Order: sequence, then C-alpha cells, then structure tokens
Amino acid sequence: QVQLVESGGGLVQSGGSLRLSCAASGILFRLYTMGWYRQAPGKQRELVAAITRGGSANYADSAQGRFTISRDNAKNTVYLQMNSLKPEDTAVYYCNAYLTVVNGHWGQGTQVTVSS
Repeated sequence: QVQLVESGGGLVQSGGSLRLSCAASGILFRLYTMGWYRQAPGKQRELVAAITRGGSANYADSAQGRFTISRDNAKNTVYLQMNSLKPEDTAVYYCNAYLTVVNGHWGQGTQVTVSS
C-alpha cells in the first residue's frame, strides 16, 4: 500500500519559515520524481517545486529563491524548506510521487497558513 504522509505545516507569520516533510512508503522512492503542490481556496492546484530521481530541482516562479526542495533517498523522504513566507503562500500543500502518467500518488495534504 502506497502512503505519502506530509508533516510540518502550521501557522506562521509573514517572513517566517516552515519545513515540510513527506515520508513515502510502498514505492521504490529513489525512482520517483517527487513534487510539492499547493491549492489555495478557490484556486487550482499548482506545482510549487519538484525534484527528479537524479536530484535536479525546478521551481514555480513564486517559489524561486525562497523555497528549497530536497530529498533523502535513505529515508524515503522529500522536504520543502520555505523561507520568507508571504500570506499568498497560504494553501494546503500536497506531496506527489510521479513515475509515469499511470503511476503517481498523492499525500493527504498539510495546511500552511501565513498571517500578515
């Protein structure tokens, strides 16, 4: 059974930092591209950052320079370090594991709220 369990969300003031974690089980983690997505109320889910199995990372323009994605294949865990948080970063953040278009998985999400 595949599980992606996010943690680390919470309430933080504008300018603060949070570190999200996503622990994966039931997959060969090292083979998957791992991503963080977010969905704010009334908006579509959007990609925040992704990291390939080779360690190459890409970021949404809104995350570039403030967020850092990383992975630890020994721990089957992907992280998202978020600095200089803004109120517009408020959303539910979801972890995604992608191998192919028919082999992908989502976590249950973790709420991030940034107060002004």
